[in-house]
Amino acid sequence: MAYRHVVGPRSWVFSDLADLMAKASPIRSGDRLAGIAAGSAEESVAARWCLADLPLTDLINRPLIPYEEDDVTRLILDTHDAAAFAAIAHLTVGDFREFLLTADAATLSAIAPGVTPEIAAAVSKIMRNQDLILVARKARVVTRFRNTIGLPGTMAVRLQPNHPSDDPAGITAAILDGLAYGCGDAVIGINPVSDSVQALTGLLHLLAETIDRFAIPTQGCVLTHVTTTLEAMNRGVPVDLVFQSIAGTQGANASFGVTLPMLKEAHEAALALRRGNLGDDVMYFETGQGSALSANAHHGVDQQTLEARAYAVARAFRPLLVNSVVGFIGPEYLYDGKEIIRAGLEDHFCGKLMGVPLGVDVCYTNHAEADQDDMDTLLTLLGAAGVTYVMGVPGADDVMLNYQSTSFHDQLYLREVLGLKRAPEFAAWLDRMGLADAEGRLLPGGAAPLLAGAPGLAA
Repeated sequence: MAYRHVVGPRSWVFSDLADLMAKASPIRSGDRLAGIAAGSAEESVAARWCLADLPLTDLINRPLIPYEEDDVTRLILDTHDAAAFAAIAHLTVGDFREFLLTADAATLSAIAPGVTPEIAAAVSKIMRNQDLILVARKARVVTRFRNTIGLPGTMAVRLQPNHPSDDPAGITAAILDGLAYGCGDAVIGINPVSDSVQALTGLLHLLAETIDRFAIPTQGCVLTHVTTTLEAMNRGVPVDLVFQSIAGTQGANASFGVTLPMLKEAHEAALALRRGNLGDDVMYFETGQGSALSANAHHGVDQQTLEARAYAVARAFRPLLVNSVVGFIGPEYLYDGKEIIRAGLEDHFCGKLMGVPLGVDVCYTNHAEADQDDMDTLLTLLGAAGVTYVMGVPGADDVMLNYQSTSFHDQLYLREVLGLKRAPEFAAWLDRMGLADAEGRLLPGGAAPLLAGAPGLAA
């Protein structure tokens, strides 16, 4: 079905819903690479006017990717909560924007199961940055494993102690450094160099021993492929969270070597371990705009809508953490700081609107037209938007993955400027350890107890 928007003597025609959604997206390099972006600012504005008049029901009744061709489409439609959707079913996309701007947190929580990725993506395309921030700040998603993540007024940090050779001493030093700066309440998560079960086993034992020795109310994760983690669990290795990169189409997930049944198996295996003491949210997912295009599995759909579809995959498995690695895939998909900033706000908004605990890796690759000032801007905007968590990387420079992220110091800046607290159980631990006072302020010399007998350093 074609869509038409007329402005004076000029008529804009969009061949189908996917074409309309793509043309309505703010311009970015990935959609240009795919040949689906608007050809001009005028065409993009016309598409947004047209999209604003679209009934939300059309976004459910006309799947962008056919039901019979894609298991993510089937997941979205088969699990759609019609009762939750009923409250907004009479609205157009433009009406829905107005609804969101005035809705309270309870209302946003109630409708979240009824919001499909396509609905979230569509409304985001007609919203300014300030709209995305305002609504996302009101949308709260709380998850638990060994602590409580996502409470109002809090922001957690993933402590990312990567090492170019998976050296235990180097990883442990980075962990202790991060803890001394008050990072790690989201997760202590290592991206390993090796994907072997043997290497994974050593790193998981290191994380478990560190967390147990200091009684840290947090969780560990080694970000390896789900099949490797499954094998580790089968061998009795201590696994807190199961990680996997996911995408918004069946083909893109296949490029990662993952299927929905595989994720279900891993989810059930992790639940059976019962390692959490506050909750049983055991999954950790990462996403990023452009992954489906890079896998040639985008079906002509714009990259931001496909990113939102990845959140539907995540939502099905009740994750503790999900984050968009927003600038990591490269300038072919998000060219510069402006595009990265917009994408980060879109991703955070769409995830939170769908009831997903969305964090953002505020990052860029070294060949992108972006710098750390752009990251400061995005970090500050996300903090204002109530971001669930961000990354803590030594010096903001990941020496294993070779990209630029946010440092241990950056989260301190954001906490001071916006008054953001840590997960309450983790904040209490910092206080008990003498690392921070009751208000969350770091104490000088507080890291000394961590240096005595740390497992990785002792090795």
